[in-house]
Amino acid sequence: MSNPRLPAFDPKDLTESNATSYPAIFKENNSQRWNRRLGDHVGLKNFDVNLTRIVPGGQSSARHAHARQDEFIWVVSGEVVLETNEGQQTLRSGMCAGFPAGCGNAHRFVNKSDKDAVILVIGDRTPFDEVTYPDVDNHAKAGADGK
Repeated sequence: MSNPRLPAFDPKDLTESNATSYPAIFKENNSQRWNRRLGDHVGLKNFDVNLTRIVPGGQSSARHAHARQDEFIWVVSGEVVLETNEGQQTLRSGMCAGFPAGCGNAHRFVNKSDKDAVILVIGDRTPFDEVTYPDVDNHAKAGADGK
């Protein structure tokens, strides 16, 4: 098979990053997940796509809810525990979850297994989204680019 040319690409060719914009006090808890920024790689403007690998014991983020942005997650491999306002449930490879903008259902994905889990995270880039993090008493606001 030949190497793909943009706009086609192999996600494995992108560098993983565990960079985060969380304040220093919360960074360590969010350093056990690694993102490949697929949407940025191809210049998407209206929505974002990240391939996120969560190591055993890691989490996708602090539990959070978006005021203006939709979010959709597909479990590509492994299993994660979805934690929401309603409690916890285990999602396995092939399962999905969605969070409409403004629903207030704070959520995160935790890897409680002994193997890496990979999730595909899709969200829109509505400008000036407000994000609340109820468990860590934090609040963030996106800029004009929705990031």
